[in-house]
Amino acid sequence: MTGSRILVTLTLLAAMAAVTACGRKAGLDTPYEAAVQARKDAEKAHQPVPPEPEKPVVDKKFILDPLI
Repeated sequence: MTGSRILVTLTLLAAMAAVTACGRKAGLDTPYEAAVQARKDAEKAHQPVPPEPEKPVVDKKFILDPLI
């Protein structure tokens, strides 16, 4: 029984190590930045270019914003 617990523990540790290694180290892209980058990539690859993205609207201040 001890051998199976060790095996399960090692398996879980290996799974957790594999999951934590996923992802990017840089910050997240906004949808606007991702759309602009997709346009640039399509132009470089000589593929159909997606429509030009709309610039984001500046957020209006809301009374409850300081609580967040």
